[in-house]
Amino acid sequence: MSIRRGQLTGQGISIGDLVQMLSQLQLGRIVLDKTGLKAKYDFTLQWTPDTNHGPTGSRQRADNTPPPESSGPSIFTTIQEQLGLKLESQTTPVEMLMIDHAERPSEI
Repeated sequence: MSIRRGQLTGQGISIGDLVQMLSQLQLGRIVLDKTGLKAKYDFTLQWTPDTNHGPTGSRQRADNTPPPESSGPSIFTTIQEQLGLKLESQTTPVEMLMIDHAERPSEI
């Protein structure tokens, strides 16, 4: 799998691997695979990168200027049009590890 700005290419990639990559693309969300598809696929996704999204998925720009107009499809539209898959926003339980207290080890 290779990723460049506005392009994701995969050969012999499972949907699970694609989902993991999508979660890392700063979509501001965790992506879960609910397709049930087990095969491996070849694909090339091309979209217009959204420069308005920061690392947390926030649409606020640092200089508070309005976002520029997009000239092409978003990654959400691209996934549906090019792969026939749909990203739906849902609330679902997700396993998390929470550390509520930590101490330095004592010297013996």
